[in-house]
Amino acid sequence: MVAPDSAEALALLHEAGAEYSDAPIVRLADGRLFDDPTNAQLARTNGLTTDLPSDTVDLAIVGAGPGGLAAAVYAASEGLSVLVFEREAAGGQAGSSSLIRNYLGFSRGISGAELSERAYQQAWAFGARFAHTREVVGMSLQPDGFRLDVAPDEHVTARSVVLASGVTYRRIAVPDLAPFVGSAVFYGASAVEAKAQTGRIVHIVGGGNSAGQAALHLVRYAASVSLIVRGATLAESMSQYLIDQLLAAGVGILSEQKVVGGGGVDDGSGLRLDHLVLRHRVTGDEVTARSDALFITIGAVPHTSWLADEILRDQWGYVITGNDVISEGGRRSWPHDRAPAALETSVAGFFTVGDVRRGSIKRVASAVGEGSVVVSSVHSFLAQKAATTS
Repeated sequence: MVAPDSAEALALLHEAGAEYSDAPIVRLADGRLFDDPTNAQLARTNGLTTDLPSDTVDLAIVGAGPGGLAAAVYAASEGLSVLVFEREAAGGQAGSSSLIRNYLGFSRGISGAELSERAYQQAWAFGARFAHTREVVGMSLQPDGFRLDVAPDEHVTARSVVLASGVTYRRIAVPDLAPFVGSAVFYGASAVEAKAQTGRIVHIVGGGNSAGQAALHLVRYAASVSLIVRGATLAESMSQYLIDQLLAAGVGILSEQKVVGGGGVDDGSGLRLDHLVLRHRVTGDEVTARSDALFITIGAVPHTSWLADEILRDQWGYVITGNDVISEGGRRSWPHDRAPAALETSVAGFFTVGDVRRGSIKRVASAVGEGSVVVSSVHSFLAQKAATTS
């Protein structure tokens, strides 16, 4: 990735006889240029399929984060026909983690992108099919399974479903920063942006492990990195090993602070962020902090608005599973003789894993564990269904 006003970008545009029009331009290895391409166009040019099958699949997996990819690996390796939907890029939020230090088997850590790529290739090798850049926007219950509506106007039928759609980062309501989103203000912490912060002053909003991991990666490049956290300490929201590493790396901790404003200057090549306004949550005092970039990792909302009403959710939209379906929804929510499986929703054959499930542990290893375990429940459901219809 190069800045549009850089010498390298200007040379590429001159060579291609193209002009920059305030929209992303992508140059492929063969020299072709795409002006503001869609995700589907980029997927197809890289040999990724976006087509949907006409046949009914044994298992549809919605979301290719760690949980969805794990389910795809185990289901496909055990003989099920599997279709995985991913509206953006494989890996989910974990895919943007610059370094996951505590994932089993990687003593020096592994980037979320590399871990996701390995899982994707493994699932593909076992025969799982992927519908890249395709978004599931609705569903309905069918006598033989589920119909999933896919934007813009297609559908797929599946005998069972695993929901692994994850969550989306919450936004901060600071109008002053809106002009800088994508150039100096980022939701999540992509490793792609880290090198661009070389020599800059960087702030990160958030007190969770993802914020800590981002800070450790960014401090390798930036002149200074500071975490802006609402609480008095990090102890309740971040693993102790990360806290220790942050302190050793010289990352600043701005406790009991929130971002309430910001601004920048036009240096001739466009508007550039140069400061943030921070307010102390207790005293109300405001200070202006010099800043070149802001990364925001402040929690998330689940992708569940498209689910059928029959799928029981809590007040925040997280999907309820297992025994909680009966304890919270009663027998109306589960009118079957058997108890729901641990990761099964209020609709038999529709399962949920990962961050989108209420009560899940927000860790990559936990999502992978749920994704692998859920496949045994899928087998049981399909076998029971086949027995009752034969």
